[in-house]
This record gives sequence, C-alpha cells and structure tokens, in this order.
Amino acid sequence: MKHLFVIATASAGKIRDFAHILGTDHYEFKTLKDIGFDEEIIEDGKSFAENAIIKSNTTAMWLAKRGIEATVLADDSGLEVFALDGAPGIYSARYSGGHGNDDENNTLLLKNLTGIEDRKARYFCALSYQTVSPDASGKFVVSEPQIFEGECRGQINFAPVGDMGFGYDPLFVPDGETRTFAQMELEEKKAISHRGNAIRALKKALGK
Repeated sequence: MKHLFVIATASAGKIRDFAHILGTDHYEFKTLKDIGFDEEIIEDGKSFAENAIIKSNTTAMWLAKRGIEATVLADDSGLEVFALDGAPGIYSARYSGGHGNDDENNTLLLKNLTGIEDRKARYFCALSYQTVSPDASGKFVVSEPQIFEGECRGQINFAPVGDMGFGYDPLFVPDGETRTFAQMELEEKKAISHRGNAIRALKKALGK
C-alpha cells in the first residue's frame, strides 16, 4: 500500500512537481481539494518558512482530527532581489497591491530597480514536512515541522522577455543562462528551479 502524501495546495500542476521528483512507486499524492479540505488558510507569517509551516500544520491538524495517516508537504516561495533588501520576498504575488497581477508586479519591480546596477536575485522556496500518525494509544498526532530549502540564483533583466512561465519569470535570468525563465521549456526550468531543489533536498533526506 502506497504512503499518502498530501500537498497543501489546490494546484494540480504543483503536485506533478512533487510526484515527478519523489516518484510514485511508493507514494500517492493528493491535493487539498482531493481530500475535501475547504477551510481558509491565513498565511500571515513573516517568512517563507513560517508561511509554509502554517499551511502544513493547518492541513496536518485537519487530517489528525479525522484519523487520516499521511505526510503533509507545503511550500511557500517567491523572488528576493538583494539590492532591494530581499523585496518582493513573501509579498511576491501581491507586490503591486493586488494578488497575482504579474504584469503590474514586474512593472513595479523594474521601476524600483531604476538606476541600480546590482540586479542579483534569487527565487527561494521553503518546504515544510510534517507527519500525521497514531501514537501508542491510537491517538493521531502531528509531528514537528521540518523545513527543506531550495533556491535558484540569477539576475533581473532590464525588460521582460519570453511568454512562458508566470510571475517574475520574464525578468529572471538564472546564473549560467542568457535566457529568462519565461524563454525556457518547462522541463528545463524544473531541473534548476527553487521548488525542485527543495523537493530534491527532501528526497535526499528521505533516502529515496
């Protein structure tokens, strides 16, 4: 019987990243929608790690109440520009005010980098890992979170280029590349992405 991994996301695309790297021989992967979780998760942490833990712990506690044994994985990620003191950081998706307006976020980032020559940046991901399992008395308990990190370093371009990807991908040129993430095929991006690197760090810890 395969071990259940619940990914604290509603994104089927994100769950494919986990399944691709961790493999499906021993694991079954489900999203929040798949398990019937419909509660709102308030991500009010002060860091990527805190937000990831909020998501994994909320999901794990929900599973424990229902007596469901599983491993919960949750990630939080974004772009950090070093010359801007790590901005947009945890506010990456809502940098310009609204949530998920990629064009406005990119425009604001370029504006804030006007006149700045040092355009070093990184995509960063914090991945929280928690287990839900019965103790000796049969009560389902939640483990303390473990954090796995991944990053992809690069530079911010002077103008958006490419029409693939999302977020700041049209501006981000990973180290060793002349293309932006938005010019790269999905499989190329996954091989060096921050989330992929965090999942690979988890896989190493699992010994798989």
